[in-house]
Amino acid sequence: MPSAAPPPAALTARTAGPLRGRVRVPGDKSISHRALMLGAVAIGETTIEGLLECADTQATAAALRAFGASVTRTGAGIWKVRGVGVGGFLEPEDVIDYGNSGTGARLALGLVGSQAISATFGGDASLRNRPMGRVLDPLRRMGVQVLARSKDRLPLTLKGPDITLPIEYRVPVPSARVKSAVLFAGLNTPGVTTIIEPTPTRDHTERLLQAFGAAIEIELGADGERVVRLEGRRDLKPQQVAIPGDPSSAAFLIVAALLIEGSELTIEAVLLNPMRTGLIETLIEMGGDIEIGNRRTIGGEAVGDIHVRASRLRGVVVPAERAPSMIDEYPALAIAAAFAEGITVMDGIGELRLKESDRLASLAAGLGANGVTVEEGPESLAVTGGAVRIGGGDVATRRDHRIGISFLVLGLAGQAPVTIDDATPIDIHFPEFQALMSGLGAHFERAEPAAA
Repeated sequence: MPSAAPPPAALTARTAGPLRGRVRVPGDKSISHRALMLGAVAIGETTIEGLLECADTQATAAALRAFGASVTRTGAGIWKVRGVGVGGFLEPEDVIDYGNSGTGARLALGLVGSQAISATFGGDASLRNRPMGRVLDPLRRMGVQVLARSKDRLPLTLKGPDITLPIEYRVPVPSARVKSAVLFAGLNTPGVTTIIEPTPTRDHTERLLQAFGAAIEIELGADGERVVRLEGRRDLKPQQVAIPGDPSSAAFLIVAALLIEGSELTIEAVLLNPMRTGLIETLIEMGGDIEIGNRRTIGGEAVGDIHVRASRLRGVVVPAERAPSMIDEYPALAIAAAFAEGITVMDGIGELRLKESDRLASLAAGLGANGVTVEEGPESLAVTGGAVRIGGGDVATRRDHRIGISFLVLGLAGQAPVTIDDATPIDIHFPEFQALMSGLGAHFERAEPAAA
């Protein structure tokens, strides 16, 4: 049976006083999923510290148990995974329910597709409406049989071949999930699987594969292309993985601190992978007072403490080539743009239409409802900031947690309260958000949902 969505719970954010203090955000979701999955196909016991504990990662943990791995929580953010080795998955007895987790489902399609088993994947209504074709197309080329709904949507069933075929695959659209799914499939594929990225994307998968002892090579071409080669059918070694703070979660705190007068905030131990810092780069260009200190390396990833002071921002043009390094942070950036002087133009962001909701449409509608002038293009958004009165509107989140959190931040910084129609996705994806922000001085109220 597909996941049942909890009933909607509207939430209102009111103008907040200064946000002050030192905080930590939960562990990075991208690395959390990947660490669990690689631990499940290593030989021996992997320990993960700082794992993001939310419904998405819980779905991944449950799925890995169904495939025969031992996945156990031993403390707050501390998990142990005893793997079954590359190619060692068992055929599950039931449908694998990924809830709302697009990352978990797409990566798992690659990890499972190369195994000589059959498995059926499902999820909630939102996930069942999201296309999986970008991942399934290369898997089909590797010999994986797919039985799916129209437009390659869940629920779908994979049947892996006895021997998967190695391929050379040029990723048509920048996507770390597609790249990672193919590399995961390549783990149980004899020979060399090759990924060519015309535009490099976040490289957490490659870093973790190297840490787990995979035979992986990375080459950077003179034209900017990135080539990743993985030799399959090699044993992986268990690891101790420390997961830094999620920059996508930190984005909301950074923007709130920049916009709320008198705020001064330090967010500790945040991931600073070069392919995840596009938002920070953009906010600094807009005049944001952001400093990074205590830089260090944790688990092969760059980490630092982000210090933010309230600032007057100005509009900028965000280049399309920056999109892969901040694709999940555009909702937060759009809120910053609403308060900046002038126009902020965001190009090359059509990918936002394929997230939990059509985020471009959701952002345009929500900003317009709160007094902000916005122009929505097929792959762009232009926000005119500095309206006399920002806020006072009701926002339809379409069960998208990033849309919900973004407009709560707008309510905290604006001149009038903002109500989102459903905060339950926030509780699922970023359950610490309300308590964390309230501890810094933010104010939220549960509210009756707006009339349809």
